[in-house]
Amino acid sequence: MKNFLKLFVLLAAWLFVMPVHAVQPPDDFAKSGISVGVVVEDLNKSLDFYINVIGMVKTGEFSVDGAKAKELGLGNGDRFDVKILKLENSEQAAEWKLMSFGKKSAHPKQSYVPDDTGMQYITIYVKSMNPILERIKKYGVKPLGKTPTMLDAERQFVSVQDPDGNFIELIGPK
Repeated sequence: MKNFLKLFVLLAAWLFVMPVHAVQPPDDFAKSGISVGVVVEDLNKSLDFYINVIGMVKTGEFSVDGAKAKELGLGNGDRFDVKILKLENSEQAAEWKLMSFGKKSAHPKQSYVPDDTGMQYITIYVKSMNPILERIKKYGVKPLGKTPTMLDAERQFVSVQDPDGNFIELIGPK
């Protein structure tokens, strides 16, 4: 009984301190990256921002007709076009998919990340902050807060908002 109690305590302690990441996820996914779809008010303005300021590349596009959008549960019958952007043109790169229905946003543009729920920001890690800062300045995008600022001895942080108010954190060496 004493050995059983010791074994029980050891097993309970191991389960309690075992890191969550040690659990293997199911092997259900065809890709390791997540594609994110963002509905924007003005598709051309957003494409300009993400391509010319952030530095993404357009890697594809597709359209969904109204009947298919309704069948898929993606809309009430409105046709839409999707532009696919990536940080690099590779199969492994995550997709940032922009679409517009030509409508004004139903909620106010956020001033700070906690002003609303849902997807509020993305983080992009860069090799050097200098080209990003040059493009931000060239296109008249105002950095938020007191950014750029140093996160630590090596990494700089810049925060901006896209034309629809989505927050973008840029992190990388100065």
